[in-house]
Amino acid sequence: MAQKELVVCLGRMYDDWTPQLYASKTFDNTAKGFAALTLWVKKLTEESSPVRYVMEATGVYHESLAYYLEGKGFEVSIVLPNKISNYFRTLEVKTITDKTASETIARFGLERKLDTWKRPAEIFRKLKQKTRERDQLVGERTLVKNQLHAEQSEAYPGKESITRMKARINLLNKQVMQIKEEMNTLVKGDKGVKKSVELISSIPGVGTLTAVTVLAETNAFELIRNKRQLTSYAGLDVKEKLSGTSVKGKPRISKKGNRYLRKAMYMPALTAIRYDGRFKVLFTRLVSRHGIKMKAAVAVQRKLLEMIYTLYKTNTAFDKDYLKEEVMALSTQAAYGNY
Repeated sequence: MAQKELVVCLGRMYDDWTPQLYASKTFDNTAKGFAALTLWVKKLTEESSPVRYVMEATGVYHESLAYYLEGKGFEVSIVLPNKISNYFRTLEVKTITDKTASETIARFGLERKLDTWKRPAEIFRKLKQKTRERDQLVGERTLVKNQLHAEQSEAYPGKESITRMKARINLLNKQVMQIKEEMNTLVKGDKGVKKSVELISSIPGVGTLTAVTVLAETNAFELIRNKRQLTSYAGLDVKEKLSGTSVKGKPRISKKGNRYLRKAMYMPALTAIRYDGRFKVLFTRLVSRHGIKMKAAVAVQRKLLEMIYTLYKTNTAFDKDYLKEEVMALSTQAAYGNY
């Protein structure tokens, strides 16, 4: 999937589970190209055989095709890039090109049982647009503020430049507030979403913006089956390299997932650690175990995200006694060297 073109590979699986890739072609990433793609597939497949379109989640370039195919009634699956790249390493492919990438995705789709993608509910689609726009505006505002500070610290500050920078900051502040009001209006207009946001916000450190962002980025956990899958989708899963006794890499989070979701959990985790005694104890226990504060902070991020998922699925508010039991369990594990 690219901005201007789609590189497509067509494959099939025989009764003896032997995969065959038998056709490939490039189409424009436009409505006209989508129509040509479906016509091409129809000509090269048997009408009685089900067809599934599998694509990699490459930024936003796959979204138009996914919406088009889903609207036409086709089965669509969207796979995270890290799953495709991990699968690619298992194949005897020396050269990485658009064609070999499409062939890899086709083989992956044939060999795996994949969930069928469903278009996000209208409210979550709109909320995702607004939370992402807000994130971009806040980043831009931080950049301009840093530029303003640097300009004001010069020996001879430019008055005109300072005036323009302040005007840009004021404009960005207004736009951020506008987006906040628009999000509040959307949430209040949907009773189900409003209740979910209130339940999620009952978790220490988690505010309305975080709750809205998580629901929007996961489409209310539409295709999330368990906590492990959720942490992997956010890129908060731990990646560790071990081989025999000589190779032992430092454990790191994969960061191969939804960066907006991962970023949304950063500040809530720091806030919970600083102001909520239960999370502070949890953080301290983990640091005392391995001595790495960032690793402990990431563990708190994962814990918060998992709690959000649990509260949404069970439709219940945060239980203050739950974390106490969690801390006691971690303390026991640490005492016996199991964590």
